[in-house]
Amino acid sequence: MPEVRRTHPRRVGIILRMILITGATGFIGRALVRQLSSIGYPLRALIRPSAKTPRLPKGVPVEVAVVSLADTRGLRAAMRDVETVFHLASAENQGSRGSLLTADIQGTQNLVEAAADAGIDRFIYLSHLGAARASSYPVFKTKGIAEESIRAGRTPYTIIRASLVYGPEDHFTNVLAQLIRNSPGFFPIPNGGRAVVQPVWVEDLVTCMIWALENKDTLNQVYEVGGNEFFTLRQIVEIVMETTRRRRFLAPISPITLRAVTVFLEGVLPGFPISSLFLDYFAVNRTTSVDSMPRYFGLMPARFSYRLDYLKRKRWYERLWSAISERISTQRSN
Repeated sequence: MPEVRRTHPRRVGIILRMILITGATGFIGRALVRQLSSIGYPLRALIRPSAKTPRLPKGVPVEVAVVSLADTRGLRAAMRDVETVFHLASAENQGSRGSLLTADIQGTQNLVEAAADAGIDRFIYLSHLGAARASSYPVFKTKGIAEESIRAGRTPYTIIRASLVYGPEDHFTNVLAQLIRNSPGFFPIPNGGRAVVQPVWVEDLVTCMIWALENKDTLNQVYEVGGNEFFTLRQIVEIVMETTRRRRFLAPISPITLRAVTVFLEGVLPGFPISSLFLDYFAVNRTTSVDSMPRYFGLMPARFSYRLDYLKRKRWYERLWSAISERISTQRSN
């Protein structure tokens, strides 16, 4: 295969080489693919073998390499002509069906070694606020171990630790909205909803990741980013209830009890929207400096409550009026 190069449409004389993205079919990965493609970068998505059709953004030119993170030979082949790796893949949203050890720890180690062997110039990793080997929570512990593998590798890296990320098709606000809609008049909230979070809009996060790619000052650095607002979990749930026009009584529940119930429901109900790993996000405060994004990346984050229109469902009469209006508009145009 010849080396893939494209000129940057916004920067005369700059040649762009291939970027490999793991986790490209995920919520954040798809946003990253769209933004990188709009700039002009040639892209290759690393997709794990599956019977399902990959959920890549429609109309976006992306090469596909069907390779497992456990396949070291396949990883080296997938990195041919690649200059930069964005590593977003994780098993955390798969709940009990996934393996953090296999995907997040061993998979990252394999990818780091393959990148070094292939002479990759940049390795950009998306981690979590709170990532640490010493953490008591599996998601943050595995992210911390993965970070150590990346820092110990031979490839220049940038690690971005993000707060909870929200946007269309996320695993945060959409899950809360679904649970609220299906709850029988009350909504259980762990520990009274006192945990503090700092939600970040997905497009803002992706913009920071691309800025990190294009700025050599970010080499071998770790950045913590979040939105410009702090909320308790209780406030988040109240905002989602207001947006979805569903009122529920918020019933405090101990984290241990909620985790036990979640593990049980996850085992007996296929497709149950949350897992015990999801609860880890709200087990501890996960915040950073409120000005982290403007300070590091010159970007003012979006306001949380201003970006939640995707959670709104039109009432039956609103859908009927929209259909009538569209029909009238079509007839007039004809």
